[in-house]
Amino acid sequence: MIKKESFIWTRAPKNYIITDEKIEIITEPYTDLWQRTYYHFRNDNAPLLQIESEEKYFSFIVKTKFESKNRFDQCGVVIYLDSENWLKASVEYENEEFQHLGSVVTNLGYSDWATTEIDSSIKSIWYRLSRREDDFCIEYSLDGEKFSQMRICHMFKVKDKIKFGIYACSPENSSFKATFTNMEITECKWKAHDGQQPDKE
Repeated sequence: MIKKESFIWTRAPKNYIITDEKIEIITEPYTDLWQRTYYHFRNDNAPLLQIESEEKYFSFIVKTKFESKNRFDQCGVVIYLDSENWLKASVEYENEEFQHLGSVVTNLGYSDWATTEIDSSIKSIWYRLSRREDDFCIEYSLDGEKFSQMRICHMFKVKDKIKFGIYACSPENSSFKATFTNMEITECKWKAHDGQQPDKE
């Protein structure tokens, strides 16, 4: 587990609990992260709890449990550099039938959203966020053992030191409890590519 003293709030919520074993966040209504694309609005008020690190090769693992019940309720992992450069991965509640397991990468002020539908009965997901210099891999797991890739991406504004961690928010008029446990930082589990060699410069 990661010691609670390692975390730094960016916009702390009103209600939360932090111990060395777990973190609980009660979300507040109308909190979200999104920039411009398609919806043409900008939301930048979700609470973020992050760790600062200069390590260029690592993996961050966390188990999430969520009592989401309203459209767009979400919690997961995040790398937040500034309001226009960040990434997040989460389960976003849609309705009683399905929710979206997805990720958003925001570079230079524009967000994208890649998703797949999962059953709404799923209320716990593991994430593994890995860094290899300025590139990142996001994976998920239902059991904490077998991880599946969600996406690989590049962050244009990454410097040596970054902040990464967890978030939870409720974009509409709702609130729910998100619980984060089993957090650890390990050597990079995202191995170097062993296929096509890099282009020669």
